[in-house]
Amino acid sequence: MSIPDYMQCAEDHQTLLVVVQPVGIVPEEHFFKIYKRIASINQINVRDSQRVLYIRYRHHYPPENNEWGDFQTHRKVVGLIAVTECVQAKDWPQTAERYHNQKEVFGSTLYDSRLLVFGLHGEIAEQTRTDVAFYPNYEECKEMEKRVEDFIESLFIVLESKRLDRTTDKSGDKIPLLCVPFEKKDFVGLDTDSRHYKKRCQGRMRKHVGDLCLQAGMLQDALVHYHMAVELLRSVNDFLWLGAALEGLCSASVIYHYPGGTAGKFGARKQSISVSAESGKRHRPGAQEVLIDPGALTTNGISADTSSEIGRAKNCLSPEDIIEKYKEAISYYGKYKNAGVIELEACVKAVRVLAIQKRSMEASEFLQNAVYINLGQLSEEEKIQRYSILSELYDLIGFHRKSAFFKRVAAMQCVAPTIPEPGWRACYKLLLETLPGYSLSLDPKDFSKGNHKGWAAVQMRLLHELVYASRRMGNPGLSVRHLSFLLQTMLDFLSDQEKKEVTQSLENYTSKCPGGMETITLPDGLKLLPVPFTKLPIVRSVKLLNLPLGLRPHKVKSLLGQSLATKSPFIYSPIIVHNRGEERGKKIDFQWVQGDVCEVQLMVYNPMPFELRVENVGLLSSGVEFESLPAALSLPAESGLYPVTLVGVPRTSGNITINGYHTSVFGVTSDCLLENLPGVKTSGCTVEVVPALPRLQLNTSLPRSAHTLQPASGEEVSTSVSVQLFNGESQKLVVKLENIGSEPLETLEITSKVVTTKEKLFGDFLTWNLDEVLSQLPLKPGQVATLTVGIRVKLDFSGQESMLQDLNDDGISVTGLPISSPLRQVLKPRTESKPLNSSESNKSGEYNHVKALEAILNFKYSGGPGHVEGYYRNLSLGLHVDVEPSVFFTRVSTLPATSTRQCHLLLDVFNATEHELTVSAKNNEDLVLHAGECQRMAIQVNKFNFENLPQLSEETSNFTNLKQQEEERQHARGFEINSQLDIWEASVEGVLNQLVLEHLQLAPLQWGESQSRLCSLVAMLWLITCVKERMCVIVHSGTQFCLHCILYSYLQWVDSASQS
Repeated sequence: MSIPDYMQCAEDHQTLLVVVQPVGIVPEEHFFKIYKRIASINQINVRDSQRVLYIRYRHHYPPENNEWGDFQTHRKVVGLIAVTECVQAKDWPQTAERYHNQKEVFGSTLYDSRLLVFGLHGEIAEQTRTDVAFYPNYEECKEMEKRVEDFIESLFIVLESKRLDRTTDKSGDKIPLLCVPFEKKDFVGLDTDSRHYKKRCQGRMRKHVGDLCLQAGMLQDALVHYHMAVELLRSVNDFLWLGAALEGLCSASVIYHYPGGTAGKFGARKQSISVSAESGKRHRPGAQEVLIDPGALTTNGISADTSSEIGRAKNCLSPEDIIEKYKEAISYYGKYKNAGVIELEACVKAVRVLAIQKRSMEASEFLQNAVYINLGQLSEEEKIQRYSILSELYDLIGFHRKSAFFKRVAAMQCVAPTIPEPGWRACYKLLLETLPGYSLSLDPKDFSKGNHKGWAAVQMRLLHELVYASRRMGNPGLSVRHLSFLLQTMLDFLSDQEKKEVTQSLENYTSKCPGGMETITLPDGLKLLPVPFTKLPIVRSVKLLNLPLGLRPHKVKSLLGQSLATKSPFIYSPIIVHNRGEERGKKIDFQWVQGDVCEVQLMVYNPMPFELRVENVGLLSSGVEFESLPAALSLPAESGLYPVTLVGVPRTSGNITINGYHTSVFGVTSDCLLENLPGVKTSGCTVEVVPALPRLQLNTSLPRSAHTLQPASGEEVSTSVSVQLFNGESQKLVVKLENIGSEPLETLEITSKVVTTKEKLFGDFLTWNLDEVLSQLPLKPGQVATLTVGIRVKLDFSGQESMLQDLNDDGISVTGLPISSPLRQVLKPRTESKPLNSSESNKSGEYNHVKALEAILNFKYSGGPGHVEGYYRNLSLGLHVDVEPSVFFTRVSTLPATSTRQCHLLLDVFNATEHELTVSAKNNEDLVLHAGECQRMAIQVNKFNFENLPQLSEETSNFTNLKQQEEERQHARGFEINSQLDIWEASVEGVLNQLVLEHLQLAPLQWGESQSRLCSLVAMLWLITCVKERMCVIVHSGTQFCLHCILYSYLQWVDSASQS
C-alpha cells in the first residue's frame, strides 16, 4: 500500500467502506450532486437492535489498498454504488457490462453493490431489480436515499454473517493464516502444525474478529477480542499484527471516550442514544478495574451472565494509555519498510486524539515522526497533499508557525521544476493560507498600531513570493498591491539596498498597471484592502493655517451675543453654541472664507536613502465642496522635518474637516487618512468656512518699509510704507484700493491710530476725505478707487536743557536766562551771529537724532454674501515716518510793547539741519538761518484772553486729575498762540512755560490812554537808566539802536501823543 489516506481518524475503524464511482460518461456536476446525497447517509440504526452502523464513502480508492482489507477491515471495500447516465435503450447492454467490470475491480471484498441509472425510459426502466435503480433524470429521484439505506442494511447482513462465522468455535477446523500482501512469500514452506504457527493464526484471527465486531457496532466485544489478540501476538513476536491489534484497541477506546469523533467539526459524528446515555459515566477517576472474562461471550455477542456487563468498560484504555499504545503500535510498524503508510496513518490518528486532549507537545512528536516516514517515490500531487495535511495537523494542535511552514513547502511544491505545468494559482492560494501562521495580515491597519509581530525577515520573504506568484499568474495589479504592502509595512526592516530594489521593481510594475485605492477581490472571495503610502513620506504633524492677515474674516459683534456671553445669569443658555469635548479638541478658532485659497502645513521627512519624488499631493476633506490644488515635491535623501504647504479652495460655506491627504509615489496613488496615523500631531482638523467676501489690495505712492510695525495691542500689519520728513513738513500719500476678489466691495470704513511715540505730537498726523472713496462704491471686481491721505508731522520744537547750556557757553545765544519777570531780564549784548565751527558742529550733531513716528491706517470693508451674514475684513496699512529735526526754539521770553494789549515775543531759533532755511512768521520779515546757526527773532503779538477758550466738559473733568487738566489748558493756550504766529509749520506750543503764558495773557483790568502814556514814560526812563552801562540794546527784531536814537525817538512819540 503506497497511497496513504491522510483524512483517516480513529473512528474510521468502525466504518464500512463504500465506493461511489461513475460508470461511463457522467457530468461531473451531476455526479457530485448525487454523491453528496448518498454521503449524507453515513450512519443508520440497525433494525431490531441497538447497534449503529457507520459508513465511509469514497469516490476514488486505489485497488492496491483494498488488498490490506484482512489486515484492517475498514480498508476493505465492501460496497459499490455505481452512477451512470443511459438515455437510449440500445446503450443499456454496454452500460451493464461496464458495471460488471467495475465490480470485478473490488470483487474479492464486495459484500453488495448497486447501480443507479439516470435518463433511461421504456421497458428496461420498468423492470424490477434489486441491484439496479432507474430514474428519469437527476431531479426526480426522491426514493434514492431509501434505496441507499436498504443497500446498507444488506451490507450489515453480510457483515454480521461473517462475524458470526469467524466467532463460532470450530475446533475441528484449521484456522487460516491472514496475511498482508508482502507477507505471502515469506510464509511459503513454514511448518503449519507448529504451536508457534497456530498461535500466530489464532492471534491474527482474534484481531480480525475484533475488527468485524467493531464494524458491527459491538464495541465491548471488540475490546475483548483486541485484548486477547494482543496477548497471543505478543507471545509469538508477530509485531506487525501486534501493532494492528494495539491500534484497534486504541480505536475502540477512542470511540468509547470520544463519541463525537476526532475528525473535527467537519467529520463530527451524530451520537446514538445508547452511546449518549453512557457518555456521562466516563472519565470518572477511582472506578474499580474489573476485566471481563472472554468466556462470557456468546455467538451473538451478548453475554448470558448480565452481571459481567458491569466491568466491561474497564477493557477500554484510559486516555493516557491510548497514547502509549499508539506509540507502541507505531514503533512496531516502523520495523517494516512496507508498512510506512500504516505507520503514517497511525501517527495522524494519534495526533487527532492528542489534539482533543490538548496535549500539543506530544502531538508534535508524532508529527515529527510522520515527517521522516519514507513512503518511497511519491508523485508531486502526493507530496503536496502530504505537506498540506501536516500543515493542517500542526494548526490543529496550535503550532501555527510550523503549520505555515509546511503550507509554504506545499505551495513551493506546486511549482516544482519537475512539474511540466506549474500550478501558480494553487501556489498563490496556499501562500495566502500561510499568512496567519507568520502573524502576517494583509490589512495595513494592523501595522499602524506600532507593535510589530512575527519575524520580519520571514514575512518579507513570503511577501516577495506572493509578488512573484501573482506575476506568474498574469495579474500585475496583484503584484503591485503586494509589493506596495511590503514597502509600506516592512520599510523599517529593509536595508538601503533592499529599499532601492523594491522601489525599482514597484516602478516597473506600475508602468504597466498603476496602483490605486480600489479593493481587489480574489476568486475565492478574499478581499485585498488598499495600501496607502503613509510612510512615503512620513508625516509628523498637520496644521491648518490661518488666512493672511488682510484676508481674515471678522464677525460684527452682536449686542445679544455679548450680553449672553458676559452678563447672562444662567449657567447654560440654548442660544449659545456649546461644543463637546471632542469638538473642542478638533475645532479651530479661526475661519476660512469661501473662494479664497486656504493652506494646510505638513511636517514631513523622507526615510528613503535616495531623493523621493512625490506627485499629485493634495488634501482630502469633507463637509463642504473643496477644490484641492495638487502639488509636487522632491524630498532629499533621509531629510529632516520638512515643511510642505498644501492649498485648496472651499467652494461653499459651512464646516470643513480635513481628513487627510493624497499622494502618488512610485506610480501608486494613496489616500492617507489622519485617523490611521496615530503618531501625527494636529491642533485640529475642522474649521468654519464663512460666505465669500471681497478682497482689497492696496497700492501706495510711497515705498514699502523695511521696518516691521509691532503694535502694543498685538495686532499685525499686513503692509507697511515709510517716508522721511523734517519736523513740521507735510506729505501726500496716495492709496489705490483695488478689488481683486470676486465679490463687490459695498462698505468701507477708514480709521487711524498712532502706534507708539515717546514724543508729543501736535495737530492731526493723518487726514483724509472719506467721501472721496465712498462716492466710488460699490467697487466691482477689478475696479480701483483712489484715496489721498495727508501726512503732517509736528513734534516738539523746544530744545533740551543740556543743549541750551552748551549754546550759552559757546556764546551763541545772548538772551537772558529764564527769570521771574521780563522786567528784570539781564540782557547780554551780542556782537554777531556766527556759524558753528567743525568741533561745535560735532557737538550739535548729538542733538540731530532722527525720531520715528508709526501709525496704522485701518480699512474695514465688506460686501457680497459675507456682508449679509455680518462678516467683514480689516486691512491695515502701516506708516513709518522718520522725523528729522528742522529748527529748535532754544529760548523764549517776552518784552512789553507800547500798548498794554500787545507784547513782544522773543524766540531764539536754532537751525538743526544741514541746509540753509528761512523762518517766516505772520506779519514779520523772513529770517534766514544757515546750517547750525542760531538767531533771535522778535514777534509783536496781541495779548490773549485765555478766559474765552473752551473749558473742559464736566464729564471729562470727572475722569482726569488736576495735573492732566492743567496740561489740557496749557495745550489749548499754546495752540491759540501758535495759530496767530504761523511760523513755517513750526509750533511753539512745547516751548511756552507758565511764566511766558502769564505775560501773553491780557490783563483783566485795562487803564485809560493817559495812564498808559505815563506808564510808558516811566518805563522808558527806567530803560534809559538801565542802559547807561551798555552801548546798545536789542529792542525790536534784532535791530541795534544807540542811546541818542532811543531818546530822540521817544521824544518824538511823546510830542505827537500830546498834540493828539
